[in-house]
Amino acid sequence: MLTISNISKSYGGRVLFEDVSLQVNRGDKIGLVGPNGAGKTTLFSIILKDTSPDEGAVSLERRVTMGYLPQETAPTGDQTALELTMAITPELERLQKLLALPADQIDEAEHHAALARFDELGGYQLEARARRILAGLAFHERDLSRPLRELSGGWVMRAYLARLLTLAPDLLLLDEPTNHLDLESLEWFQEHLQSYEGAILFISHDREFLNLLCDSIVAMERGQLHRYRGNFDEYLVQRAARDVQQLAAHKNQKREIDRLQRFADRFRAKASMASRAQSKLKEIARMERVDAPEAAEKTIHFRFPQPRRSGQRVITLKDVHHAYGDNVVYRGINFEAERGLRMVLVGPNGAGKSTLLKLLAGVLEVQQGERDLGYNASVGYYSQNRVDMLQPKRTVLEEASDTRQPVPEQAVRTILGSFLFRGDDVFKPVAVLSGGEKSRLALVKLLLDPPNLLLMDEPTTHLDMPSIDALIGALKQYEGTLLFISHDVHFIRELATSVLHISAGTLTKYPGDYQYYLEKTRATSEKAALTAGSMLSNLQPPAATNGVSPPGARVSTFKTKEQKRAEAEERQVRSKRKRERETRVSQIEARIAEFELRQKDLTAELESSATYVSPGRPMVLNRELTSVADELQRLNREWELASAALEAFTASASK
Repeated sequence: MLTISNISKSYGGRVLFEDVSLQVNRGDKIGLVGPNGAGKTTLFSIILKDTSPDEGAVSLERRVTMGYLPQETAPTGDQTALELTMAITPELERLQKLLALPADQIDEAEHHAALARFDELGGYQLEARARRILAGLAFHERDLSRPLRELSGGWVMRAYLARLLTLAPDLLLLDEPTNHLDLESLEWFQEHLQSYEGAILFISHDREFLNLLCDSIVAMERGQLHRYRGNFDEYLVQRAARDVQQLAAHKNQKREIDRLQRFADRFRAKASMASRAQSKLKEIARMERVDAPEAAEKTIHFRFPQPRRSGQRVITLKDVHHAYGDNVVYRGINFEAERGLRMVLVGPNGAGKSTLLKLLAGVLEVQQGERDLGYNASVGYYSQNRVDMLQPKRTVLEEASDTRQPVPEQAVRTILGSFLFRGDDVFKPVAVLSGGEKSRLALVKLLLDPPNLLLMDEPTTHLDMPSIDALIGALKQYEGTLLFISHDVHFIRELATSVLHISAGTLTKYPGDYQYYLEKTRATSEKAALTAGSMLSNLQPPAATNGVSPPGARVSTFKTKEQKRAEAEERQVRSKRKRERETRVSQIEARIAEFELRQKDLTAELESSATYVSPGRPMVLNRELTSVADELQRLNREWELASAALEAFTASASK
């Protein structure tokens, strides 16, 4: 479907990737991972022909359609969310505009012709599909007819995502598609993509999303693309194993090089041994070097100043009302946070999660009721709009160092480094930073001078995995009270010890972690469904039509010869199918044993110093070992599926 062949790309002398290739086939679901700045978005730009590679080529099969969702920014205008979602081809977009014209601006014949053509192109079925997708992404019916220019940037991006899903191209390219989704719309989006028939290549730093969706991971490492079979967790296991093997090969080669170098250094001055010493140096020069594995991106552990201790009761809202004009968000709510609370706010988009954080932070004034800060409590609010928190004329280092409590410069630079401000980056003016860089800098300021009540609205947006891990590590050390909103399930699972569900102006507390919340809400949903099902069944009258006996009626057990023959044939068919499944499992197990033996042999050969006498041999072995590991991963997944199919077949046959 999509073939990337030996492409290279550099910017200003910096090599993003060199001689990389990738094949995307129909049905593939591939996650593209790597640190910020590795070149992931540039690779997308090359695929889309917006950027030219320095070398190599990208080819797409004929008649394959491709759709792209950028990470940020999209044009807005008078077009509504529904119109945009349905404008999947230029002709449909033209017809929509014609049909939207007032009656005095289009003659009757043209109007009827447009209606007929719109119907011929499936426009009315398209509208139903577009509405379903928009609803899945949490658009309310009242918002579908609003011009895009009236919506926030996040909602505009959702509308473009809805358009892409309505188009349903053969290949989807998605750059951080979960950034603007809440947990509930994210769950719908994941389910939609899991059943998506086309191929998907996407960039994401959301581990849960990668785990649920991917059948392979492509990692950008040292300017190369390395493909791993399986989801993100499986990629981590495979990469760790590969790093162990590569490190062993690197060390063995280094020992061999040191041995040859020592020989050359010792004997090059002796006339009788000079030629042999020179041959050793040539042998070293001919070796294809095995690099040490790239150090895994790890969270930098640091200690930052802890806030002063607050009283047991940190903040209270009592009988609080809040409305935006006629839209009443809260009517008489009560809320209290005690010291040490780590709570995530969840609920549908528009339920009032951000509004509650702003009320707690004092960013929004309480219209009715009371907001009471506890003894010694200080509030820090990390909003989705980070720009207002920073001074554009300062450098990154100056801005980060501007804290109430003096912090040593080395400590400031350490935490800046963990959030990707390294080397001379700390001397950049804040004004030239990207949105993601400003988000990271705002986080650094909070962590260097934390309040004892920290309120955070989507803190992981724009952060890559190392930065998210650094933030998690910092917040785990934090001794104050934390309330936050996030759509990153990994982040939530790592930090939240309680959950506050917000819906229709009602606050419901769950005194446990995110898994506890899921189990409780799932149990409630199942109970409601069972109750509804029971009520429906009680309403159904017993019926016996077309020869079908009603429940409780006596049924004859007499079987004719034809029935017995049919049952015997069915048993034979089932027995044959079971044997086929058993044979398949046995065949896969034999292949796994074969590859495991080969893996063991290759590892042993790599660990032998004799291997490094032959130039190029270690690299050949490493490549084969990687291929064997990939095939083992695929076979194990195939074995799991085949075994599950056999087990399910056996269980159904015994009923």
